[in-house]
Amino acid sequence: MESMLSTGKMRIQRETEGLEGAEREAKIADIKATIASDKAKALAAGGLMVIGTERHESRRIDNQLRGRSGRQGDPGHSAFFLSLQDDLMRIFPVDSMDSMLGKLGLEQGESITHPWVTKAIERAQGKVEARNFDIRKNILKYDDVMNDQRKVIFEQRIEMMNAEDISETVVDMRHDVVENIVAKAIPPRSYPEQWNIEQLEAAAKTYLNIDIPLKEWAAEEGIDPEIVTERLKGAVDEAATAKEASTIAAMEAAGSPNPTIMRQVEKSILLQSVDGLWREHLVTLDHLSKVVGWRGIAQRDPLNEYKQEAYELFQSLLANLRELVTTQLSHVVLQPRPVAPPTPDLSRLQETHIDPLTGENDADGGDTIADSLGAVGSDPSLKPIDPQLLIGVSRNAPCPCGSGKKFKHCHGQF
Repeated sequence: MESMLSTGKMRIQRETEGLEGAEREAKIADIKATIASDKAKALAAGGLMVIGTERHESRRIDNQLRGRSGRQGDPGHSAFFLSLQDDLMRIFPVDSMDSMLGKLGLEQGESITHPWVTKAIERAQGKVEARNFDIRKNILKYDDVMNDQRKVIFEQRIEMMNAEDISETVVDMRHDVVENIVAKAIPPRSYPEQWNIEQLEAAAKTYLNIDIPLKEWAAEEGIDPEIVTERLKGAVDEAATAKEASTIAAMEAAGSPNPTIMRQVEKSILLQSVDGLWREHLVTLDHLSKVVGWRGIAQRDPLNEYKQEAYELFQSLLANLRELVTTQLSHVVLQPRPVAPPTPDLSRLQETHIDPLTGENDADGGDTIADSLGAVGSDPSLKPIDPQLLIGVSRNAPCPCGSGKKFKHCHGQF
């Protein structure tokens, strides 16, 4: 029997592990003889007998259990015992079951073996399979909504990763943020007296990191929201250009010029923002899919409700992305990396050994560690220190000699 043979192979591998040569062959022969004897006993007894205490919801599972008793022509039997109180018959009852039992004239507790009952059980299993199929199909529709949004995000992310310069995308995001904050603070067709000046000034400071004379603009004759929007766009573009120029100048002054530093910063911030917001969006959609089914109580289609709210959440994701990227780029300040202090030349150092009894130095040439201190600093007031401790020390860090001074004012001044 196939199951017995597969078990025998595993038994041979397990019991012959570590054996070699004739000893291993003898062990394999003994195991095969035992398996053959057990197989003969099983065949003489009629083969494998599968006894099921209930019927599964799926007919496929029942057929798999039946198949274990007759693999590759081996003899075997299967029998399933089912109660009318089992979940399969209780949750999915067959309407004609009562009348069927009445026609058969069965007594209480009597075994039912009529083919009509078997067919009724198969119909109940068909109902369960149809219900499970509808559930899987509905879940797939929910996944399709998320997958469509995933395609959009990943396509844009791949484009941003492959692009060398995403400054145009950043500018468009910045302008969209300007239009959004102006629309929130200035209602359409409103007079300057109705504008929420404090809200617009606070939003410009928060998202754009600029101060705007909105009160002076509102006092001008013929001012309207379009003019305010254009002025605000010009002001924020000018501030971004000035920040980029000052950053590049600072990098050049520090001795590490990098004219594309802002392009690298923009790309890094944009990709990190997309990743973080997308992870949060996936969690929100997962929670929404678990609770949207309750909309059916109000006679509304949960799938349509999910599609509508998922679209609104996706639009909110894009708006949050524009605001997050614009805010971070407007507040970011790049500092040039300080130049590391020069590394002292230790190539001429020689290990020195002083006799504790005589106090004599047994070095036969070269610079000793004590002599090398003169190369580090010629000031006799400096404390002696191992030059190895001076390697890689920042200029503004405390000096390793323990003087309490900064390194640049102590051993690092030479």
